[in-house]
Amino acid sequence: MLKSILGGVTAALMLSSAANATDLIIYHNWSSGPEVAALNVLKDGLEAKGHTWTDIAIPHNTGSNVNLMNLVTGGTPPNVFLESSPGVYRDLAALGLARPLTEFFKKQGILEHFPSSVVSSITVDGEIMKIPTAIHIDGMAYYNMEVAADAGVDPTAWDSLDAMFADFQKVRDAGYIPVAIGGQQWQVGYLVHALAAATGGPEFYNAIYGGEPDPSVLDSDEMRTLLETLRRFQQEADEGSANREWNVTTNMVITGQALMQIHGDWMKGEWNAAGKTAGTDFGCIQIPGAKAVPVTVDSWGILGGQPDEVDAAELDFAAVVADPQVQADFASAKGSTPTRLDAPSEVLDACSVEVLRILEDADHQVPNPHSTVDADWQNSLWDVVFNFWSDPSMSVDDAIAQIQDSYETILG
Repeated sequence: MLKSILGGVTAALMLSSAANATDLIIYHNWSSGPEVAALNVLKDGLEAKGHTWTDIAIPHNTGSNVNLMNLVTGGTPPNVFLESSPGVYRDLAALGLARPLTEFFKKQGILEHFPSSVVSSITVDGEIMKIPTAIHIDGMAYYNMEVAADAGVDPTAWDSLDAMFADFQKVRDAGYIPVAIGGQQWQVGYLVHALAAATGGPEFYNAIYGGEPDPSVLDSDEMRTLLETLRRFQQEADEGSANREWNVTTNMVITGQALMQIHGDWMKGEWNAAGKTAGTDFGCIQIPGAKAVPVTVDSWGILGGQPDEVDAAELDFAAVVADPQVQADFASAKGSTPTRLDAPSEVLDACSVEVLRILEDADHQVPNPHSTVDADWQNSLWDVVFNFWSDPSMSVDDAIAQIQDSYETILG
């Protein structure tokens, strides 16, 4: 598999060099139906500007280690790449291959149309380095409206997590699982940072997941509340939760086995694929009582140090992605929400409209940790919280002690 992938990469690059300078090599890891449909929106926009798109797709499940930096250091870098990690942009800067976009975005007047969490997510060390394409809120609650009606509960009326948990007995009495949870490490990790924002608010969240974590919050009332809340969710998990994929879990809600799922709102793609309609078959709310929501921003980067004509084509790609109509069309295809608050709303469904409403409040949003935090620190947090999740006998004090140890080892 690896050999064939590298062969394809080499062939693509040879074709590019033989053609005109506006051939762009596009690297990404999207392969699902909605993802490919959304990519075609961008491809059509790029080709309308006279450029061509050569695809390098490394799907999530190939098992391949052909990542972006392998290609760069191997001498076969793509022109455009789907990448959110700030570490990658720092690595490119060290190689003289970073392409800051601050001046471009300012000249185009684009930044003022992005939610604050988007601007935070695309900024690395004071420079705009990424082209934001789509928004997903982590920790949205998607619920089956028919199940809710049958159980006699109204998720839109929940004003706190306590109110939500209080209704779960009604759901159980009606024969449904109250909340479907996929018990994999990354899913638990996503639930944790969603709960950190919801229960602790932006200051607490950023003290954990910001560029410079603050060790003073690791043993705080907010941290204890976070872990205690996580334990409540663990106690609500059904017997089949362990190691269940997120989309299989979503299907439990779609098919009426469970009332709801709290996860990233890429869940909507599964509902759409099942022929369901937002606002009719399913509803979506932020975590009840949330003080803030984490925002995943799918972002592209472009390669620096290129000839002028290639750089101009790369900037044309950036302009296509940032166009308000393209943003709306892309979101409609992928099941995401536009990164621009001024994107045309007529093609958006009820859940995307709700996401944009939530993101109108600049103080109510924080960036996904993958856009801001040290990867080793993030992985260590996932290890601890998943151990806490998997071992009901593990105390909050034990979890806090392990997190503090991790901090000292990695960041201390």
